[in-house]
Amino acid sequence: MTAEVLRLEDVSLRRGPKTILSGVDWSVREGQHWVMLGPNGAGKTTVLEIVATRLFPSSGRAWVLGNQLGRVDVFELRPRVGFASAALAGRIPAAERVADAVVTGAYGVTGRWRETYEAADEARARDLMAAFDVLGLADRTFGTLSEGERKRAQIARALMADPEILLLDEPSAGLDLGGREELVAALAELASDPRSPVMVLVTHHLEEIPPGFTHAALMADGRLEAVGPIAETLTDENLSATFGLPLRVTASGDRWGAVAA
Repeated sequence: MTAEVLRLEDVSLRRGPKTILSGVDWSVREGQHWVMLGPNGAGKTTVLEIVATRLFPSSGRAWVLGNQLGRVDVFELRPRVGFASAALAGRIPAAERVADAVVTGAYGVTGRWRETYEAADEARARDLMAAFDVLGLADRTFGTLSEGERKRAQIARALMADPEILLLDEPSAGLDLGGREELVAALAELASDPRSPVMVLVTHHLEEIPPGFTHAALMADGRLEAVGPIAETLTDENLSATFGLPLRVTASGDRWGAVAA
């Protein structure tokens, strides 16, 4: 059996009187690529922030790459977890060169300052920018990029440290149809590579699931409604319960969709 890379055990998170997550149990193993779906406010981003070691559960236990949160130095663990989110993008200085925004992912910092990088780091940054079609933007500043360009640069940045896990929080949000399809294709190519890290992608839309993703987790009201292999989990019944209205799941080849029943 493949090794476990993430595990949440009865995880809950509260902020004041409000419960954000409640009793979440979830396990992810090597070689798996997960999509996490659910309505706004379901708790998807919070789960990602916990496994990215940016948040700690109020109760329950969480393991990341075999290390229990609360018993490990998260600053040593974080470079092994690639993370791309809108919140993280907001911390990248607008005046930062795109090439610098990407290469600083090697140390998990935002904003290049006095740290030095080896030629191998610079070469890896160029290769990743080329893979996500932003190499031609290397000398532009991050603040001048379009939403789609920012998303692709962020994913390149998240891969800089050659992470064992890649967490993507709504990478297609704000993209037009062309931008979304370019990103889906890039992630599908990454998923097809046996050397790629375990991936967890948060989205609201089945149309944004890249081919090659293997498992799905459905969340509503801070709880997991269903988890498992993607074809077994993305059912009319499960999606309808998750989003609170009758839905019909469609599948065409290796792409998914959903419409009101």
